[in-house]
Amino acid sequence: MFIDQVKIYVKAGDGGNGMATFRREKFVPQGGPSGGDGGRGGNVVLKVSPHVNTLLDLRYRKHHRADNGENGGSSNKQGRMGRDLTILVPPGTIVYDDDTGLPLADLTELEQTVTIAKGGRGGRGNARFATSTQQAPTFAEQGEPGEERYLRLELKLLADVGLVGFPNAGKSTLLAHVSAARPKIADYPFTTLTPNLGVVKVDEQTFVMADIPGLIEGAHLGQGLGHEFLRHIERTRVILHMVDAAGWDGRDPLADFHAINQELAKYAPELAERPQIVALNKMDLPEAQARAATFTQALQEQGHQVFPISAVTGQGVQQMLRATVALLATAPLPQAVIIPEPVEEDKTTLQVTIDDGVFVVQGHQVERRVAMTNLDNEEALFRLQHALRRYGVFAALQAAGVQAGDTVRIRDLEFDYVPDPWEQEEQV
Repeated sequence: MFIDQVKIYVKAGDGGNGMATFRREKFVPQGGPSGGDGGRGGNVVLKVSPHVNTLLDLRYRKHHRADNGENGGSSNKQGRMGRDLTILVPPGTIVYDDDTGLPLADLTELEQTVTIAKGGRGGRGNARFATSTQQAPTFAEQGEPGEERYLRLELKLLADVGLVGFPNAGKSTLLAHVSAARPKIADYPFTTLTPNLGVVKVDEQTFVMADIPGLIEGAHLGQGLGHEFLRHIERTRVILHMVDAAGWDGRDPLADFHAINQELAKYAPELAERPQIVALNKMDLPEAQARAATFTQALQEQGHQVFPISAVTGQGVQQMLRATVALLATAPLPQAVIIPEPVEEDKTTLQVTIDDGVFVVQGHQVERRVAMTNLDNEEALFRLQHALRRYGVFAALQAAGVQAGDTVRIRDLEFDYVPDPWEQEEQV
């Protein structure tokens, strides 16, 4: 089964918690704090593999989580880092943030990797907080949560030449004749249900050819099968346009040729400028032979290279392939997907909103601090209160109109607001 679009959820590992412990050894009085740091959480990494051709595996496994870091230990032992999670994808995969729609990565090279979600930092143990004035801290940091995001993965096949044309034009027959690919071939429309790739060798040159399922008029609007696979033509450098010169089912080959080109242009205007070679197929049939001269002249007058061929017998195929190789030598590379530069987030920005009477405080720095605070430890809570004051949280709440007794929420922490005595002293 060929799957070229999936949506998945990825979650990097959380950092391990720091340890709050003290040395308790014989002959070492007042040994002091000895809690170790937690380990970093694992990253989520996407990697291009030559052994993966579709996104099928990701369709049936939607959630991916990297390992969490281990907690710190006593005697200043640091927790083990979480293992990275590597997700294999085929070459040609474009990664989008499903919430914003922005592209995050265009994976085209074999073994190319990208870290798509970073693991959280391990929490610091209480040994890290010992000072000359606070020689026995009883608290340690919690691990930082790992990044999480919803992704949309879209596969656009990497091929040099794209075979396009109406159903039953002979595209699969040609691909089977010139390469080792073995697509399904039958005498009814839409035999090809998924794109097929084949490596074609011409003299000493090789290139990759993609057989795109048959297009019909209105394909860019979702009619027929071709609309599902039009994206795979975008990466091709040359279009090999197959025309059924025999006029299967009473069709007009010239009208079909122009209809397909209009569909390509409507889907992506740059495809109208893509170099094309026209293959008048089925020249082994008398009907095609009788029309060949008329079709060839009409298409050549429009500036197209035209080759009468028979994909079944091989007539004219070699000459057409040599012309394709020559055209590839001068054809420009398709435009790469533009990945926007990541915007450096101002981690000190605060935002206070009111949700059903609750004052909600949002901000990377503040939320991270709350997430890494052990809320069950009184000393840690006292330290958090000083941090919130230093970050300007209380001033922002007062500016938003908070009153004594109002509920305030920061991430998972909810508390009733009590006027800050430090702020009151400053006002006096």
